[in-house]
Amino acid sequence: MTSAFDLEAEVRDLAARRDIHDAVCRYMRGLDRLDPVLQRSAFHDDAWIDAGTVKGDANGFVEQAQALLATMEGTHHMLGQVRIEVDGDTARGECYFQAWHDTRDEAGNSRDLFVSGRYVDEYACRNGEWRIVRRALITDWVCDNPAHRAFFAAGPELIRAGRRGQDFSDTRNWPAREE
Repeated sequence: MTSAFDLEAEVRDLAARRDIHDAVCRYMRGLDRLDPVLQRSAFHDDAWIDAGTVKGDANGFVEQAQALLATMEGTHHMLGQVRIEVDGDTARGECYFQAWHDTRDEAGNSRDLFVSGRYVDEYACRNGEWRIVRRALITDWVCDNPAHRAFFAAGPELIRAGRRGQDFSDTRNWPAREE
């Protein structure tokens, strides 16, 4: 039988994992929706990020990431397994991801750039908020192929993703119900 003390510790651990996972999700959504405020909210003010070609504080990193992603027609970042180890008010984790980027080659042709890897993170709870304090991006594989958009050419209304507050998930502009 679990004592009240053990139960309280377990609830704190579960809440920490929930809040850390939410920070990781805010980061990913901020990338795809080109929302720098949301992306930045995943980090504490003194966070340090090493993404290979970009290293620095959270403000500089978010600014550079948003500028790079804005040059693309669209992106889709997806989280895989997330492993978190909580130790009081600190934690460490590893988050797998796959990311699609709609890029262009030198001739202007559309390309599908896929990047897959992991974020190796350290987190801290400060003032009741769990956020990332250190992040290293580890790239496991990359695939760059010519894009095939025939599906969308046949039905452009199927393209529904938006950025900068124009995505359906932001507007929730539900169509009228057909009765």
